[in-house]
This record gives sequence, C-alpha cells and structure tokens, in this order.
Amino acid sequence: MNMPDKPKIGFYWCASCGGCEESVVDLAEDILMVAGAVDIVFWPVAMDFKKSDVQAMEDRSILVTMINGAIRTSEQEEMARLIRRKSKLIIAYGSCAHLGGIPSLANEFERAEILKYIYDDAPSVINEERTRPQTEFRHNSRNITLPEFRNMVRTLDQVIDVDYYLPGCPPTPKLLKQAVLTLLSGELPPKGTVLSPDTALCEECPRKDSKPTDLSFTHFTRPHMILFDNTKCMLAQGLVCMGPATRAGCEAVCINGNMPCSGCFGPTSRVRDQGAKILSSICSNMHSNTEEKIDLVLDEIPDPVGTFYRYGLAASLLRKKIVEGQLEDDK
Repeated sequence: MNMPDKPKIGFYWCASCGGCEESVVDLAEDILMVAGAVDIVFWPVAMDFKKSDVQAMEDRSILVTMINGAIRTSEQEEMARLIRRKSKLIIAYGSCAHLGGIPSLANEFERAEILKYIYDDAPSVINEERTRPQTEFRHNSRNITLPEFRNMVRTLDQVIDVDYYLPGCPPTPKLLKQAVLTLLSGELPPKGTVLSPDTALCEECPRKDSKPTDLSFTHFTRPHMILFDNTKCMLAQGLVCMGPATRAGCEAVCINGNMPCSGCFGPTSRVRDQGAKILSSICSNMHSNTEEKIDLVLDEIPDPVGTFYRYGLAASLLRKKIVEGQLEDDK
C-alpha cells in the first residue's frame, strides 16, 4: 500500500542574523511533530541542499516556504524569486522578511557610505589599496562572481508576492507551531494575514493595569540608567516602550524580562506606520505644551530612527534616506 506524500516545506535565510533559523529548533519536542508531518525539501542552513536542487523541482511543488531575512543582495532576490515559483505559499518569517528588520536601518546610509566604512574606515581594517569586492573577477582562466550589494534593503513583499506573515525577532515557538498546524489543516486564513493577534501588545502586557490614563511625559531615560519598578508600566517610568504601537503575540517576553518593548512584531492592521504611531502617542502625552520644552524632552531619545523604526524602516513611509538631487534607487 502506497503512503500518501507528505506536504513539502522549505526554509530559506536572506539578510538576517540567523535567529529565525534557531527559532525552528526552539520548537523542542514539537519539532518531532513537524518533522513527522512534513517533508523538508529545502533548508540549506541545516541540510545539504543546493540551488540546483530547487531549480530541478516542479513549479508549485512545495506547499510552503518560510523565508526569513530582508532582501539586500542580487543573490537574495534571485533565490526569493526562484522559491516563489516553486512554492504554493510563501511566509515572510520574522521581522526582517516582514518589515525589513534591523538590517533595514542601513537604509539611513547610501551604499557608498557603507562600503567606505566597512573596507576603509572601520578600526580593525587595514586596506591601503582601497580594495572593494567585485561582482565579477577572472582568476586562473575562471570567472568568479559575487552577488551585487544593492543600494537599499527591502522587505520580502517588496520583491515577491507573499501570502502570510509570521512576525517577531524571532517568531515564538508557539506562533510557529500554530502556523504549521494551520497550514497542514488546509483551513487557510485570508491571503496577507499576519499570523498573530491583531491587538496592541499593551492588551497582553502584565503591567497594563498600572498604565495611567494621562502619562504626561516630562523626561525620558534608558533602562541602564535607572533602577525601575518591575511592576509598573514602562512608559509611566519614562522608558520608551513600543507596546502601544506594536502587535501582540510575543507573550510579552521582553516586558517579563524587565525590558521595554522594542517593536519587533510590527504594527497592527490599523496602523500604517509604526514609528509615526508611537511618536504621535508620545507627543500627544507631553506634559508641556511649548515647542522648546517638548524638544528638550524629545532630545533625551538618543536615536529616534533606531528607536521608533528598529525593525520596520524598510516597510515605513520613510523607507530610506534620499540624497538631494538623486532619484530613489530601489536597488
């Protein structure tokens, strides 16, 4: 008797730190359930798969591929397009694929600035000849190629069509398990669904009852600069917490670890720009109503872009720094 083929799934890693790959292992004993229910046909970080293996597959033969990481290089874009063709469903897995993640903070700088720092100015670099990586180089009668380093970091759905999003840096094992079970059930949510509760993190925060109705900000501080109350709302203590502008579903792990939310789950469906949302909330709760005093309070936030857009610059209304006189270069 022939056993029915198990659904085929894949995992791929683009511009990210690798934490999303580790989160699959964080399933612990549940990984045995996943491994027993599916056939993993592509996962280069864990098994010996090659690009040619994917090219040889029939189009749409993979049920779902979870792609983590943003798109920065030509190789990442090429692989994303190839995997899209071979997969029925694509999940943007984690903050970097979903929103651009921390890698998209590089959109604050031009490509030339980044390369100059890495290959010329970094304290540990000695490069007197100002050598730069070349996309093509001939050595011993062989052509050697490297991916092109593009001018902008993009979210996965700015490059290919994405069916679902699994947020987080990284997604929690609970959300990953739920997503896999949902896919295997065949009862799929509407295309474009973010597979996490569509409410603000404040709704599941263990300190929500201590949040005052009127915050009246008079100053801001940073976690390492104070001894703060581990039972009181972070915002009420002058700490920038992204909870009001961030989607729930992470189980408030940072808050439970006595750290403010940094926004890795991205916005709810009702928020267009996560950074603008929290900035609007902060400014509307200022104690002072004079521009000079408000500026003094806001100056206590040392890195506004890195604070308000830590995980979502590429998906925001800002997207990247535009140099005056230059056209926006998506690549």
